[in-house]
Amino acid sequence: MNNPFVSWAGRVYVKTEYLNFGREIIARWAREVVAVRGAEPKTSRVLDIGFGSGQDLANVRAALSGCRLDLLGIDCQPSHVEQGRQQGVTVYCKDIEREPFPLAEGSVDLVIANQIIEHTKEIFWVFSEISRVLKRGGHAIVGVPNMASLHNRILFLFGIQPTCLELLGPHVRGVTYRDFKKFVETGGFFVVKELKGSNFYPFPPGVSKLLSRVFPALSASLFFLIERTQKQGQFSEVLRSRSFETPFLVTGGTPGG
Repeated sequence: MNNPFVSWAGRVYVKTEYLNFGREIIARWAREVVAVRGAEPKTSRVLDIGFGSGQDLANVRAALSGCRLDLLGIDCQPSHVEQGRQQGVTVYCKDIEREPFPLAEGSVDLVIANQIIEHTKEIFWVFSEISRVLKRGGHAIVGVPNMASLHNRILFLFGIQPTCLELLGPHVRGVTYRDFKKFVETGGFFVVKELKGSNFYPFPPGVSKLLSRVFPALSASLFFLIERTQKQGQFSEVLRSRSFETPFLVTGGTPGG
């Protein structure tokens, strides 16, 4: 028998799902952090990890129409690879959880990882590679489903699994604002500069946008603007200094922890 609460939640989700991806937030932040570099007589490089249809890169290109950009993407789904190439994106097919990103150290101005981190177990490896390819003072924009959103808290009250971490689903990791901030700032390689929320179940789009601005930590999706600090080294040092009961990847293809 279907749970009426779950059925209702599903209907709300369909109406506002597009807000989960925070496209406007990513484009706005990209304009803010890349425009200064783009004003210089050089090309700014933007890397999208798991770029999907390429919508975020297309939005960045539109937002930075006056800047010289080199758009890069990592994705292995054949349809995404073809779409990206048609849009002028340099596409790399790599396993972001086990292979190094095919880019030199400190060669990227902005990294985008939108709705990707929740799919990954090897989160230390992913952020180590982000710390490696980002220029000192460069930025990363990370978008994730919020396990502590208002609607997930209500689901918990009814004994229902959060929608962002269903066992019969693609996500393997739950994220909240405070825990992610603690994680990414450990070791001093990154600092969170700003937080924004997008979508706010069970409300319609107009109300949802307003509530997300006022209560970002209760939104359906969280978006972090992160700055790469001047610290030398890579984020994997955080893992080497700790011991977890799981063999996280330390270097490409080498488990440790």
